[in-house]
Amino acid sequence: MIIGITGSYGAGKDTAAEILQKMNFTHVSFSDTLREELKTRNKKISRDALISVGNELRLKQGADILAKSALLKVKEGENYVFTSIRNPDEVKLLQQRKDFLLVNVIASDKVRLQRLVARNREEDPKTLEEMRAKEKLENTADAHAQQLKTVAKLAKVTLVNDSSVEKLQSKVERLVQDWMFKLQPERPDWDHYFMNIANQVKKRSNCLSAPKGAIIVKDKQIISAGYCGTPKRIKNCREGGCQRCTQRHLGKVKPGDYYAVPCTCAHAEENAIVQAACNGISTQGTMLYTTFTPCHQCAKMIINAGIKEVIANTIYPDDVGTALLKEAKVKFRVL
Repeated sequence: MIIGITGSYGAGKDTAAEILQKMNFTHVSFSDTLREELKTRNKKISRDALISVGNELRLKQGADILAKSALLKVKEGENYVFTSIRNPDEVKLLQQRKDFLLVNVIASDKVRLQRLVARNREEDPKTLEEMRAKEKLENTADAHAQQLKTVAKLAKVTLVNDSSVEKLQSKVERLVQDWMFKLQPERPDWDHYFMNIANQVKKRSNCLSAPKGAIIVKDKQIISAGYCGTPKRIKNCREGGCQRCTQRHLGKVKPGDYYAVPCTCAHAEENAIVQAACNGISTQGTMLYTTFTPCHQCAKMIINAGIKEVIANTIYPDDVGTALLKEAKVKFRVL
């Protein structure tokens, strides 16, 4: 999962990120990209310089450029904490991911100023007036600049950090515990899972016609698969192995005319059924997922193979096939 941390001066953003780092989160700061940019330009790294180069990059490469750069560092299955998120377009890009959560860390002005004075960094404000003036620079109306207040409004969770580091740690740990299961990517349902596989199978098609794929499933297990193309040991259709398909692409045979010139290609459903038979696997009571609704020839095979249900992805213009399935009481659905 990816936890984004935002907040005002001295609210405790870095402290929250450090706590997450100790929990094996990899820290990715958007400011690191800006520091690298300043180094390549041989410019001194300061808060004002970071703001300036950040605004420049957003203007030239898009307001979400820093988020895009950060996502390039993400590896599947690992946890990350993103900091220095300062533009709403960055958040919107990240929120397209199911595994992202934006957290706004807040504290009172008095507490924040006390922390800034205590850490005593050269560029940190020393009065409330200075703090508010600096924060104003990060809260513009420019779509390509920093908009911290707008970013904060996009956060799903607010962490109040007005007390000790220990209490903040407890809150961060509870946050992870509460959200770690909610931020997992959605799993496809069984129908879409199998149809996605059928769509991969169709990529093996060697037919000049639209590629099609089919799989036969029993008890949520794939027992056979097929795609359209010429039979084994016959020259591929895409290499001229099927005269009918070749002639159709030359405009000498009309689409749907299977009798003027015999078609050498086998359909995806046909191949899936034949492969099951070849391997001695029963198709009785199975389900067939196919990327196109079956033609009337394949419908006859499906019926006689004892397949109980057909789920299709795209409607093929052969009403005879679907009518046969209906008459034979084979369940039929278009996904």
